Amino acid sequence: MFPHLKLPRCFSFTASIDWFYRHSFAIAGLRSVITDLGDGDGTSMHCWVPKIHKPFKPSLLLIHGFGANAMWQYGEHLRHFTSRFNVYVPDLVFFGNSSTSSLERTESFQAACVIKLMQAHGVGKTSIVGISYGGFVGYNMAVQCPGMVERLVLCGAGVCLEEKDMEDGLFIVSDLEEASSILLPQTPHKLKELLRYSFFKPTKGVPSFFLTDFINVMCTNYVEEKREMIQEILTDRKLSSLPKITQPTLIIWGEQDQIFPLELGYRLKRHIGKQGQLVIIQKAGHAVNLEKPKEFAKHLKSFLCDSLWSPPSSPTWKDHIHFHIKNKVN
Repeated sequence: MFPHLKLPRCFSFTASIDWFYRHSFAIAGLRSVITDLGDGDGTSMHCWVPKIHKPFKPSLLLIHGFGANAMWQYGEHLRHFTSRFNVYVPDLVFFGNSSTSSLERTESFQAACVIKLMQAHGVGKTSIVGISYGGFVGYNMAVQCPGMVERLVLCGAGVCLEEKDMEDGLFIVSDLEEASSILLPQTPHKLKELLRYSFFKPTKGVPSFFLTDFINVMCTNYVEEKREMIQEILTDRKLSSLPKITQPTLIIWGEQDQIFPLELGYRLKRHIGKQGQLVIIQKAGHAVNLEKPKEFAKHLKSFLCDSLWSPPSSPTWKDHIHFHIKNKVN
C-alpha cells in the first residue's frame, strides 16, 4: 500500500516516537547540545548532556551503534542511570546531528572525536557503554586515552573480528556490499532482513508503509559515508594488531547474535584476559539491549553501580568550594 509515499514529519509514526524519546531525555535531566570540536575539518557533534553537571557524581558515556539514533538505542535504559551518573549520550559522526568534512572513516577517528567532545564538556574520567559499532569506538577510546576510561561495557561488539572471517564464512553475508545493504536498509525488504538478523524473535507482519516511514526518517542521511565506515571496519583487520586494554570490561552478547556471532564474544574475552567478564543472554539476538532490556539493564547496573558510588544526602558547601578550586587550578 503506497510503499514509496513519504509522509510529512508531522504525520510520521517514526518522527512521533523520536519526539517522545526527545521529551523523555529532557525529563530525565538532559539537554541537547551541538559542540564544534575545532579540529579544522568542521567536525561538530551532537550530544545529550546533563542540564546540571554534579561534581560528586561519576560520569557515564553511552555510545550507540548503527541503526536508529542514540535515543532509540538507550531510551529504555536512561532512567536506570541518571540518578547515579552524569550521563552523556552522543551521536557519532554521520549519525543524528553530528557531521564532519573530514575523509576519515575509522573507528579510531570516531573515538578521537568523542574524546574531544568529552574534554569539551569537562569530563576527565568516565565509564563507557558501547553497543555494536559503539563498542568499537569505546574500545578505541580505552586504547587512545586509558586514563579517561574507568570501566567499559561492550555489547555485541565484534572488535576481535578479522578480515579473513568473511572469507571463512563466519558471517551470514558473503561480502561487504551485502552487509552494507542490510545494515543501511533503503527498502522495506532490506529493513525486514535487518530485523530478522538483529532479533531472536523479530516482530512479524509490520506493514511496508511503516517500514518505509522509518527508512525515510532514520536511514537516508550520510548513507555513502556509513558504507565507507563499514568498509573500514573490516579492511586489513587482524586480531594480532588489536591493542590490549587493561580497564575492567564487561562483555555482553546475545546467544543467537547473527550480526556478530557469539564466537567473537569468546574471542574478545580471551583477548582482554582476566580484566574481562563475558555475559551471554539467552534467547536474544544482536539487538540484546532492545530485545532483553531488563536483563541488559540488570547486568549494566551490577557492573557499573555496585559498590561504585553512594550519593550524599546533599552536597555541602565544602564540596562546591573544592570543585571550583579544582577547576581554577586545572
